[in-house]
Amino acid sequence: MRIVIEGAGEIGSHLAKMLRDEDNEVTVIDNDEVRLKTLNSNVDVHTVLGNPSSIRGLREAEAGKADLFIAVYPGQTQEMNLVGSMLAKRLGASRVIARINDKDYLTAENKLIFKEMGIEHMFYPERSAADEIATYLTYSSTGETMDFTRGKLQIAVFKLDEESSILDMTLGEFMASLPEESRQQFRIIAIAHGDKTIIPRLDSKFRFGDQVFTISRQEGVTELYKFFNKTNESIDSVMILGGSSISRMLAETLAKRDVKVKILEKDKDLCVKLSEDLPDSVIISNVDGRNSDVLFEEGIRDYSAFIALTDNDESNVLACVMARKFGVYQTIAEVENIEYMQLAEELGVNKVINKKLITAGKIFRFTLSGRARFVRYMSGARAEVIEYTVAPGCAITSAKIKDLDFPEGAIICGVIRGNDSFIAVGDTQIEAYDKVAIFATPEAVKKIDIMFK
Repeated sequence: MRIVIEGAGEIGSHLAKMLRDEDNEVTVIDNDEVRLKTLNSNVDVHTVLGNPSSIRGLREAEAGKADLFIAVYPGQTQEMNLVGSMLAKRLGASRVIARINDKDYLTAENKLIFKEMGIEHMFYPERSAADEIATYLTYSSTGETMDFTRGKLQIAVFKLDEESSILDMTLGEFMASLPEESRQQFRIIAIAHGDKTIIPRLDSKFRFGDQVFTISRQEGVTELYKFFNKTNESIDSVMILGGSSISRMLAETLAKRDVKVKILEKDKDLCVKLSEDLPDSVIISNVDGRNSDVLFEEGIRDYSAFIALTDNDESNVLACVMARKFGVYQTIAEVENIEYMQLAEELGVNKVINKKLITAGKIFRFTLSGRARFVRYMSGARAEVIEYTVAPGCAITSAKIKDLDFPEGAIICGVIRGNDSFIAVGDTQIEAYDKVAIFATPEAVKKIDIMFK
């Protein structure tokens, strides 16, 4: 696939590397020579130094020949992305996607306006990040969660600690210990240890520190939590470090749930703006929350969750470590340097948010067949979850799962058929129009996609 990316900032550079690794032909256009040189030193892609919102620059980048044009120019302005996207479409780009930073653009009425101007899809990474945090706080005892079709199936991640009853058991031993009814309610689909992720076999052993990926029916969620000795603690109070746009949107969402929210922000002018924009129930405190004494004075022990959303990865991780020492039940850190993510989790941060990974999932599905409804990168593993809608006559419907030549490194997790949902097993036969949840390592994705065409 021929892909042109507008903008060589953090998100654009990450997308360029990810899409180039998938053997796509990638061109990146930016008007900042330093950003392009940094990109070229790390990724083998074609770069064009030029104005991304000018016809001349876009023609030089051959945007009109692109199968996919992605506008992710860095900075606060979104006009560059919108203008570049509309021009690319007029020049002949097949599909156009733009990053925006105004939630009002995502209303159904406004999305239709932009679609008529040629922009098929718009995404707001900060909005997605805020939504992901809010969802995580609903299922606070797991590392990550993902719902399919309004919760009919749910993927959840559990980290094994010293109290986990399944430590040193094999998957086969664990399955043998389950009642038959429980096996129909949930399934273990993957195990991540360090930087290695595997689709487990019956002799795979659970070890301390493993992240265990599960899929369950809605009816089996409570029982699944019991097997992992977890309880879904209620989050009724949240302290947020930093007054970023993610913080503002998250505070709005939590306030509507009647959750007690306090934001710590050192910039006085930003505090005034937050006070004007947010509900009166949200407390804004003009302090530097990176200091442990300040956290104590602000009453951190009275909060059940601490979320660090400043623009500094190290500050976010260290603040969460301090919060854990104060006894806070759940900590979440925004970490944009992907290399720091595993370190943050090893230091005890419960959940790591990365806008690049969130964005990558939203973009990557456009490089797959039209049957891929969405893609989600799992931060706790080198893997992704894809939901497909099954087309009549495609290869996945040709035999039972156990008889399919399904790629190594991937597993069919669950199926939604009409109003019914069930866990996939060897005897399951996929049918046309089913919605199918797939867990896969990156190497297996393209092979899986062929089976759904």
